[in-house]
Amino acid sequence: MTKHLLLALALVGVAVFGTSASEIEAQSGTGRVRVMHASPDTPPVDIFVDGQKAVSALAFPNATQYVSLPAGPHEVKVFVSPSDGGGAPALQATLTIEAGKDYTVLAVGRSGDGSLSLLPLTDNNATPAAGKAHVRFIHASPDAPAVDIVVRGTNTALFSNVAFKEVGAYTPVDAGAYNLDVRVSGTDAVALSLDNVRLNARTVYTVVAVGLVGESSLRAVPLVDAEAPAPPHTGTGLAPSENASNRLGLALLLVAAGASLALLSASVLHRRRDHGSAEA
Repeated sequence: MTKHLLLALALVGVAVFGTSASEIEAQSGTGRVRVMHASPDTPPVDIFVDGQKAVSALAFPNATQYVSLPAGPHEVKVFVSPSDGGGAPALQATLTIEAGKDYTVLAVGRSGDGSLSLLPLTDNNATPAAGKAHVRFIHASPDAPAVDIVVRGTNTALFSNVAFKEVGAYTPVDAGAYNLDVRVSGTDAVALSLDNVRLNARTVYTVVAVGLVGESSLRAVPLVDAEAPAPPHTGTGLAPSENASNRLGLALLLVAAGASLALLSASVLHRRRDHGSAEA
């Protein structure tokens, strides 16, 4: 009976605490989307999804948090803020969401020369191995040439020959602090220096190059895509937040339910064995 109880508790614990955000989204039939304003000459924008305002006054070079959307196609329209969603949008596209997947959509290019467009990307937020971080690079500077991202003082290139609107795929690196140089591809000419870039273990990052070289506004914007679940709380004397308390209460209820089922199963099994012994 004790073995049945321990097994039930273990299985319930995995169900409650071992499920990633992507797995939860997949089970609920939804995916997650975030949007980044990466157009240097475009004013703040409002974003409508399926006719409903989803984001208000998103300004360059900010990004939203991930939000959940049902799996399937969605009509996305971008208007200069403030907007009620009427009239002609600055940008319009259909985004198809798959359950359990994460997406980043960037507004890139320039309004002034008609190159403004949406760049939809599928994210990979799988948890890195212990001691590792994953980094992706997006080139979103309209007037910058193709670039290499190099660890300063070495010949180690994390990304090579990434041009505007191109993406350097997720790359595993050792966790730690790095000094990086953004170089014109194939040369030693440094377009941008990034000092003390700290990459935490089991964390996924996207670094986006934005701004304009011609206006000396080129910069890199780091985004945290995903972090590994925190280890179980061992107690610090601090009062938990309301959300944390709610999650803990739900977890305890699920554990209690699992334990009750285990006890009931063990009791039924024990009675059947006793009944069989009596008949024998």
